Amino acid sequence: MVFALSERRRMPNAVKILIAGGFGAGKTTMVSAVSETRTLRTEELLTERGVGVDDISGVSTKRSTTVAMDFGRITLSTDYVLYLFGTPGQERFWFLWDELALGALGAVVLADTRRLADCFAAVDYFERRSTPFIVAVNCFEGADLFEVEEIRVALQLDPVIPILLCDARDKGSSRDMLIGLIDHALQRRLLHSTS
Repeated sequence: MVFALSERRRMPNAVKILIAGGFGAGKTTMVSAVSETRTLRTEELLTERGVGVDDISGVSTKRSTTVAMDFGRITLSTDYVLYLFGTPGQERFWFLWDELALGALGAVVLADTRRLADCFAAVDYFERRSTPFIVAVNCFEGADLFEVEEIRVALQLDPVIPILLCDARDKGSSRDMLIGLIDHALQRRLLHSTS
């Protein structure tokens, strides 16, 4: 069967977003909550071999960890598809971040107030690369609640970096974080194009 060029189905434009943050912050959960497809996961069980390597304080009920990436997809329209890449949180897997970050529109940095220092590496990484990012504070049950400005000071974030509260288990909340990131990235792009 021969199709004219106008009849061929056009491939949608891909928009790539990273979901980053520390160990146990909820990256896999967020990608799974919002993806329209079954999430590709590269998780392995935590074992005795990880004792002394993986710090599970504050997340002692965690039983598995991402060792490469999580991958999900959201079709926005016939013209656009959003690809989500969840990064591994432990330092021993950070070498993967450079490959995952190539061509990304931006990143959602998930923060857990029980282990806030764990997201410093992701914040630093995206600041050094000048990659647009937002901080999404995953509101875990039983975690202390802090004002957004307290979190901004603790993370030493520029006032233009959005900090939003979320529940990574909830599809609507996770979707709102992605919308917040896209808005932030577009505003940054417009600001830089007019300067």
